[in-house]
Amino acid sequence: MSGRTTTYQDPAATERISAARPTPAGRHTLITRSGAARELGLKPSELYIAVELGRVRTVPAPAGGRHVPRAEIERLRGEEGFPQSLRESVATVGTTRGAALMGVAKARFTRLARLGLLAPVTFYVNRYRAVVWLYLADELRQFAADGRNAPLLKGPLPGEKRERLDTGLDLRPRTWRGRQLASMLRQADDPWARAAAVASLLDPVHLSRTVRDPYERSRLNRLRRQPPGHGLPGSPAARIAADLATADDPQEIEWLQAELLRALAAAREQRPAPRPKPHPAACRPAREAAGPRAASPPAASHPAARQRPPGRPGPARTRRVLSWFRRAGS
Repeated sequence: MSGRTTTYQDPAATERISAARPTPAGRHTLITRSGAARELGLKPSELYIAVELGRVRTVPAPAGGRHVPRAEIERLRGEEGFPQSLRESVATVGTTRGAALMGVAKARFTRLARLGLLAPVTFYVNRYRAVVWLYLADELRQFAADGRNAPLLKGPLPGEKRERLDTGLDLRPRTWRGRQLASMLRQADDPWARAAAVASLLDPVHLSRTVRDPYERSRLNRLRRQPPGHGLPGSPAARIAADLATADDPQEIEWLQAELLRALAAAREQRPAPRPKPHPAACRPAREAAGPRAASPPAASHPAARQRPPGRPGPARTRRVLSWFRRAGS
């Protein structure tokens, strides 16, 4: 033996190590949401909430959708307390755990949420087709720790709030839609995308009443984001989710329509909605589009009408004569 030791290095292992160590060029690469969730130690549902809240920045991907830049993952990894701090900031709880976290009864928690004082961040539809709202644990702790909210946590609610609850008031869908709109506006890249974000909360009837131009409506529909998927398309859960994502309160609809008109005005100033190009023939005057009128040939070129010999009766006179003979013969 020569005394020299030859070490074998697995090429696949080398490639994995190099991929895990981002290079300066790799900082500009985009990571899919599932890949970003794995690298950040989050569940896909937690990453979705982090993106909705603006905790994780996304950018449009060339093939469609939105991805997470490599630089954003490195920034989050460098924060103090990662990954526990990030995971705690997007932790959600339901009504039972939320009430225990705030030290109130479940009924009081639900009434505060119906009044719009506690805003849900997401929801799901259970097997009984009931909507289960989820809240940020961090926000519930802050609400309970604020001394100004102490009268709402203990003792009877103010009379005005009790009267509103007695009318069946439930602002949970509306406050959730407010979060959705804030998230869509945060991710909008141009004025048309911002207008589409507002339009996505209106039903087709109110949208057509607000935006009369069919080409502008078509552009808004192409850019609008679909509501979060719940169940298979057309399933009861999907229909419930679509209803929750559509404004139904008259005041909310009126506000959205006013916001949409303002957003549309800004979008038109930047770039009008695309329209089909007119046909070239439609751009020319009518006489020009029809082409030059063919010159009528000279009168001499027309064949002369056949002349009847003098004294020969015409067809009409012949018919009258024959008719007279038939009557005379009868």
